[in-house]
Amino acid sequence: MIGCRRGTPGDLDTVCAMIEAAKERMRSQGIDQWDESYPTREDLERDINENTLYIALEDGEPAAVYVINEECEPEYLECRWEYDKACVLHRFCVSPGRQNRGVGKQVLEMIEDRLSGMGYGSVRLDVFSENPYALRLYEKNGYVRRGRADWRKGRFWLMEKKLP
Repeated sequence: MIGCRRGTPGDLDTVCAMIEAAKERMRSQGIDQWDESYPTREDLERDINENTLYIALEDGEPAAVYVINEECEPEYLECRWEYDKACVLHRFCVSPGRQNRGVGKQVLEMIEDRLSGMGYGSVRLDVFSENPYALRLYEKNGYVRRGRADWRKGRFWLMEKKLP
């Protein structure tokens, strides 16, 4: 069973370790996405301090982390989004030891239910075009490409999903 709670300052080391393990997993898969410049410990500490970082728990253990807020990069403002009143998902990371077991799908559903209950009309995110695992997760779960952004690491797809 997956549950969720806000991250606290005491979670910072655990969250950073999960992100570092995910960076290593991506490197081993030939995915040059996250590195020493992003996401950083400072990024995650700021997320915690702003109460926007959440930890998904499976059997009481951290299984994933993510950030939700209304902040977005300027490229989002140039995209042709289909729905209004959106929230943005950032830094979604499933612990490498819990990947390929449906955790990502369960956490996405939990996020979507929560945001729908808060009155949001859609969820938006960006996904690295060269991360086939993340692309497959989002596309299989109903996220649609609405545009693109070219950032430091390359092309990212801007995606959106309508909430019920």
